[in-house]
Amino acid sequence: MMLLIDFLDETNKVQDTHIELVEKLLQHAAQMEGIEDGSEVSITFVTNEAIHDINREYRDKDQPTDVISFALEEMGEGEVQIIGEGIPRILGDIIISTDRTREQAEDFGHSFERELGFLAVHGFLHLLGYDHMEPEDEKVMFRKQNEILESYGLGRDTNERE
Repeated sequence: MMLLIDFLDETNKVQDTHIELVEKLLQHAAQMEGIEDGSEVSITFVTNEAIHDINREYRDKDQPTDVISFALEEMGEGEVQIIGEGIPRILGDIIISTDRTREQAEDFGHSFERELGFLAVHGFLHLLGYDHMEPEDEKVMFRKQNEILESYGLGRDTNERE
């Protein structure tokens, strides 16, 4: 295993098959992105209510969202990155609302698994420094997202809307 993934299901409703899907998909993404062995990430599954609280507290957005990532490698002003031999690279935390995942899967007309995979990859790419604030960056991130999902077999159905 190249990526160490710590799962926390605060909803107590996430199926083992869904955890396994996210595990395999992120291992695949880590391999495609050339992430070093032993890198760590945590994934927490929460309700809309819980992610609403997190969104309000950390992003000043008073609404639920689908996924939030907290990258641990983003350097603030004046911070020094310390990388030592044998110290695992901790990428950060991904928080996914399973309520929102279900709602969006219905809205977009695809499976819960496809939406969950999309959100996990989206959150993972944020941990790696990708973002979609600028149109150019968004193109790069979304192309990368689609490549990972397609090559894993979770690409878009041709009859799905964007």
